[in-house]
Amino acid sequence: MGSEPDRVAGLDPERVARWLTGTVDALVGPVRFELVAGGRSNLTFRVTDAAGTGYALRRPPTGGVLSTAHDMAREWRFLTALEPTPVPVPRPVAFCADPGVTGAEFYVMEFVEGTVPADAAAGIALGPAACARAGEQTVDVLVELHALDPARTGLGDLVRRTGYLQRQLRRWHAQLHASADRLPRLAADLALLDEVHDLLLAHVPPQRAGIVHGDYRPGNAVFGPDGTLRAVLDWELATTGDPMADLAWLISGWPDPGEDLVPTTSGPSTAPGFPRRAELVRRYADRSGRDVADLPYWTAFARWRAACISAGVQARYLAGHMADDGHLIEARARAEHVTQLGRSARSALRDAGI
Repeated sequence: MGSEPDRVAGLDPERVARWLTGTVDALVGPVRFELVAGGRSNLTFRVTDAAGTGYALRRPPTGGVLSTAHDMAREWRFLTALEPTPVPVPRPVAFCADPGVTGAEFYVMEFVEGTVPADAAAGIALGPAACARAGEQTVDVLVELHALDPARTGLGDLVRRTGYLQRQLRRWHAQLHASADRLPRLAADLALLDEVHDLLLAHVPPQRAGIVHGDYRPGNAVFGPDGTLRAVLDWELATTGDPMADLAWLISGWPDPGEDLVPTTSGPSTAPGFPRRAELVRRYADRSGRDVADLPYWTAFARWRAACISAGVQARYLAGHMADDGHLIEARARAEHVTQLGRSARSALRDAGI
């Protein structure tokens, strides 16, 4: 699905086209723009030039941007740092630091063709054999990412002396309360989410250092028809910290078939062929050699963080700060998801003995 560019919030097609033709040597004008359906945070457009070459353009929402979020320069930096590594990412093409072009910084990368399996229907379309490989590839690429040394990758200055979890808890707690100012119904959930925050903060486990994607899941990756993972997308939340955060996020959105689990995000895991959640964890532990004993705690953190993120996304949609990609009604209808995630996070802490 797409929208006419002059009707899409966040894109000035004439100015962006001029910038592209003057910056990207290989690009052949004129260009066409299409809003990519499925975005819940940054806006993503497909750019097609006169030669038929596809690019992807990423920029922040048009308003309601929370502190430290939607940093295009940061996302660009991770892409350029990871391109020479075994972690597959789209080839970075160009970065625009001038907000005068289309209202904000943005960057352009290659458009990687393939399937982004954001739900079970996409998984079913791949077929069982491809789904089995996609599940294995999802784990194996995560192991490759977590094996990278931030310093040797050129990201050493992002390593902080303060704990990753403490920073994350502070960040998302602040943004949760900022979102609550625009979502009156969220007030009823704040007491529960504040309780979970306090418990998480009081029981922080020992932490390790690595590169963390922040939203690692099949719906943020492109797969080939055989299930090979071609590119990991959406690095806007990437940072340095404990790799368990990525594994916990992945399995928190990975319900097994027939299971009554409130997932953090939609995903394809119930389609035939995908491995069960426990198999993902075993494969990760075996291939990485990492101790996963603290995973229940990190799962509780993932669910609480998902509630905070969901509240922020709903607040931006309801305030009209996101381009209409067909999900405004869903944002209104699924406000209960925040409550469910909060309760699930509290339950996970009980399961972890907290």
